[in-house]
Parts: sequence; structure tokens; C-alpha cells
Amino acid sequence: MRGFAKKLAYGLVSSALLLIGSSTAAFAQENAHQQTWKAQITVKPKPFASPQYVSGFTPSQINKAYGLDKLNKTGAGQTIAIVDAYGSPTIAQDLQTFDQEFNLPAANLEIAYPNGKPSTNDPGWALETSLDVEWAHAIAPQAKILLVVAKSSSISDLLSAINYATNSGAKVVSNSWGGSEFSSESYYNSYFNHSGTVYLASSGDSGAGVSWPASSPYVVAVGGTSLHTDASGNYSSESAWSGSGGGLSSYEPRPAFQDPIQQIVGSRRGNPDIAFDADPNTGVAVYDSTKYQGQSGWFIIGGTSLSAPAWAAVIALADEGRATPYSSAQVLNALYSLASGANYTRYFHDITSGNNGGYSARSGYDLVTGWGSPIGDQLVPALNQF
Repeated sequence: MRGFAKKLAYGLVSSALLLIGSSTAAFAQENAHQQTWKAQITVKPKPFASPQYVSGFTPSQINKAYGLDKLNKTGAGQTIAIVDAYGSPTIAQDLQTFDQEFNLPAANLEIAYPNGKPSTNDPGWALETSLDVEWAHAIAPQAKILLVVAKSSSISDLLSAINYATNSGAKVVSNSWGGSEFSSESYYNSYFNHSGTVYLASSGDSGAGVSWPASSPYVVAVGGTSLHTDASGNYSSESAWSGSGGGLSSYEPRPAFQDPIQQIVGSRRGNPDIAFDADPNTGVAVYDSTKYQGQSGWFIIGGTSLSAPAWAAVIALADEGRATPYSSAQVLNALYSLASGANYTRYFHDITSGNNGGYSARSGYDLVTGWGSPIGDQLVPALNQF
């Protein structure tokens, strides 16, 4: 018996040392990953647009096309956080110019630098910042916009910015960036799982494929479309944008809210969940006085960089007046419940044409546009009451 006890003790100590060693190795792997992973922006300017002229869809045109102009909601009482690396040194005056051009109310903009101001400016991220801030404000004009500027595009700085946004009381957090999936990505899911806050991320602009953090089961992944309107500005049609990221996650299992589409996604988390205009050829007007590739002024911008803040504003409209603000899990459950029910086409534009090079749009859910784009005057009230 004494010998058995000695062997048992030795075995327990060995197992403990093995676990400690494994934990240390895992920690080292995570730390190394934090040092190398970099986010990429998903902003797509339309080539050859003249910076002297306002062109592209305007706020009133987008709001009309998606039925948002029929709502009596403005995002009042909501805070939309925009998380971007590097930010823009001219964002305050650029937003003011944008608002004056389109007769929007003055924005309640707060800019935060959780880890200090970046030491350099990045023109691409500056353009991204202008797009994100201006279009979140365009769709939810009375919502407070909290621009949280990460010191760099590293995973640690961006997650620190997300934490700041969450702790500052943001109801919705928009992330118009992403990067390659990685084997330990689920380690970070807790950053997006907080009561009272919804997190959104762009699905990517390189066609078929899945990016993180859009792949997280606690993030609303937003894909892209090509939007067309008639001569009166009414919604005419949409097709899948060829650049819209989408596919099956390599590492995240299918979350419960995707059980209704198990036959499409199998055992993996499918991306995206929903979609919005993203094609640069059907892009929106953005003002940015920080030079990007030698140009400053008015741009026509697309990319799923537009889709994420636009949907963030739609969620803010839906959250307005709710006694208990949504979490990501709740809004994802609500979106999938409404979409998989009998009244699917009452709430969503079902996009059935186009592809992203790996998957094709189809009736119902697909791996290019998710459930489709919002019919705002129907979907927003339904989400508000869900």
C-alpha cells in the first residue's frame, strides 16, 4: 500500500508539472500571437472619383433605400463605439463638414485614447475612421459616437480599445477590421460577451474566407452587397458583392443560434450573419481631409467597412427605448429567429444573385450575404420588441 501511495503521489506531481508546462506553453503561444497578429482595414475607395465633388450614395438615399427613413427613431440615448487603430487627426472637422453637407444634426463625438495617442498617422486608417464615424452618425444621428483609438493595429491594442468601449457603457461596438483566423482565437471570445453590449465586425473584403473577430460566436458578422435603387431612390435590388468575406470558420464550432442553418454550415460557425451595401461601385460619400494616396476631400467608399458601422447604427435604433439593452448573443438569437420564421422576407431583403468566388448567394441564408440586408421599417421595430 505504501508503494502504491508513493507511485500515486509521483503520478500526481508529474501530471501537475505537465499541466503547468502545457499552460506555460499555451501562454507563450498566446503572447507570441499577440506580438505578430495585425488587423487589416476593410475600406475600399472607388478609383478615379473626384475629391472636389460629392458623389456616391448620400445618407438620405441610404436611409430611404433600406426603409430607415420611415422610422421615428434616431438613436437617442444610445452610444455607438467605433474602434479603429491610429484614428484620424482631422476626424472632428471632417465629421462637421459631412454633417453640414447633408444637413445632419451636429454630432455628439467623444474621442478616447486608452493607451495614449499613436505616435504616427496612418492614411488608410484615417479614411477608415472617417467612414465609420460619419456613417454611424448618418444612420443614428442622435446617438453618441465614442471613437476609441487603439495605439496600433495589434491584437492587444485593439482588444484594449474594445474593453474601454465596453467599460464606458457603449451599447454597440463596431469593428471595421479583421485578420486571419488562428487556432487559439476562442481564447478571446470573452472580450465580446458582455451583457448590454452588441459587437459587430466586417466579414472581409477579399471574397470567400473567414476573418477574426467576425468568426467569434459573440460577434455579429456583416457581409457586403451591391445596392441598386430606382429613379425615385426606392430600393430596387441587391446582389452579393464579389469581395464580401464569407465561409466556414476553421476553428469556431457552430453556435446554437445557427442550428436553423445546420444543413448549410454543418458543424462550423458560418459567416456572415447579415449584410449591407459594400460594393465601391455602389458606395457612399465620405469626407476625409487627411490625404489618402495623395487625395483628400470627398471619396466614394465601399467595403464591409461600411457594412459594420451601418448595421451598428441599425442596432442602436432597435435598442432605443428598450428597458434592457441587447447583448451580442441576444441580438444574434433575435436575428436568426426572425429570419428563420415564416415572415423572413418581411424583415430582410433576400439576396439571391452574385457570389464571392467560393460561395453563391441563394434564397435564405448563404455564406456571402448571410440572411441579407435590413428592411428597416419592419426589422427595427421587431428587434425592439423581441
